[in-house]
Amino acid sequence: MRDFHFPGRSPVISQNGMCATSHPLAAKTAIQILESGGNAMDAAIAAAILLGICEPQMTGIGGDCFVLFTPPSENRVLAMNGSGRAPAALNAENIRAQGHETMPVYSPDAVTIPGAIDAFCRLSNDWGRFDLAQTLAPAIHYAENGVPVAARTALDWTSSAEILQGKAKDFYLVDGKPAKEGDVFRSPNQAKVLRKIAEQGREGFYAGEVAADMVESLRAIGGCHTLDDFLGNACDYTDPISGTYNELELIEHAPNGQGATAILMNNILSHFDIAAMDAFGATRAHIEVEAAKLAYDARNRLIADPDFTTRLAHMMSAETAKKLAGMIDPKNAITDISNVTEAVHKDTVYITVVDQDRMSVSLIYSIYHGFGSGIASSKYGILFQNRGAGFTLEQGHPNVAMGGKRPMHTIIPAMLKSNGKITMPFGVMGGAYQPNGHSRMLTNMTDFGLSPQAAIDAPRCFSDAGVLKVERGYSEAVRSQLAELGHKVEVPETPLGGAQAIWIDHKNGTLHGASDPRKDGCALGY
Repeated sequence: MRDFHFPGRSPVISQNGMCATSHPLAAKTAIQILESGGNAMDAAIAAAILLGICEPQMTGIGGDCFVLFTPPSENRVLAMNGSGRAPAALNAENIRAQGHETMPVYSPDAVTIPGAIDAFCRLSNDWGRFDLAQTLAPAIHYAENGVPVAARTALDWTSSAEILQGKAKDFYLVDGKPAKEGDVFRSPNQAKVLRKIAEQGREGFYAGEVAADMVESLRAIGGCHTLDDFLGNACDYTDPISGTYNELELIEHAPNGQGATAILMNNILSHFDIAAMDAFGATRAHIEVEAAKLAYDARNRLIADPDFTTRLAHMMSAETAKKLAGMIDPKNAITDISNVTEAVHKDTVYITVVDQDRMSVSLIYSIYHGFGSGIASSKYGILFQNRGAGFTLEQGHPNVAMGGKRPMHTIIPAMLKSNGKITMPFGVMGGAYQPNGHSRMLTNMTDFGLSPQAAIDAPRCFSDAGVLKVERGYSEAVRSQLAELGHKVEVPETPLGGAQAIWIDHKNGTLHGASDPRKDGCALGY
């Protein structure tokens, strides 16, 4: 139980249904869908699409998604890969010939085909109770009538707006400036697109005038995208992957997502007595940071499109973790790991919903960087993701850019299972931080006995491009101790990530929602 003398959040507890996400309107919408007879899949899709209006710098219909979910009253976990592919004509050699050593982040070359809408349409058809018209109605309403801009959203809007290009400025600036807290943001042209999807399904997005608008807009600035690229893009049901830490099973999405990184990180940490350390002291932070460096280096070398990821078993093996754990010096920071090239400003939204039948959905949805590529379609203002920035241009690398290929993805939904039962769908937003965030949630809960809400509230640190970002929740003494170990320590401008979780109390038949105070959102139940 938290100390009620201090600011904080209590878990939200309900019996019939729960949603936790990063904006209150989206959480409210999910609960309304459940109360009106929809299931967790309907509620998650409805709220996710609405988040693209509430937090357009984070996500939107021009992006991708990954989903883990359980059928009603089952503990079987299914996975949906809703990530799009590079246009068929994309070629790494051509990009290198233009003088680039890495993928140009804010160019049409980085724009992969949006995959989320195809995934949402298929999941709705296969697992939802409502039709798309019912599910998309809330987002259509708010796109037309507007959403007041929340505080954290306004902060992110200001920091990311400079990358908006061309017509995107018309659609995503308010009176020519970044939206401020309390401004009302409207997107009536996106409402038109959502109406087409509601009426026609995926064809309303990947064919006809919407697809033509996207293709023509990209080709006008040098993109190689075609109508066939859009029409042929399709999501896939896949098998999740998992690993065990302190008798809890962590279930992650398989590549091209980076979920295996969290499993490897936990496997490395299992070689240390984390529970004997100060939960928020320098020793635990140092060991976690070093484990993350090693796990992320493996990610950078091994994870790619599923058809090109050939060493996943090696990455997740106990022997690999043991060898990597042996490289960690408790007294000194590793400074020479190659390819640890994390970048900041990768933005995402996460939503989890559990319904009365205990169908659980863990859904993450993103356009990658803040405002994605900064490029929007000319007619409808569809903001394109820049997931192609996840490719490398290195010849022979499994993740080298190539037409028809999916890039390595940072977004990863997760679930926990205990004694054969699903106990918590959860996710941690924040680009590269996400696997580290998953691992920290798990160790906070199992090694230190924190509740999901307390585990989310707790301070975070993350090694990012050679800089150890340590939130202000840590003491100055801890930061000094970490610097003495050889880390280059900084307090980040914005907090690290944002998490949402629903713990399922099978004994009492209740749901405990937890939501990150680093974001604008909340957990709601009924």
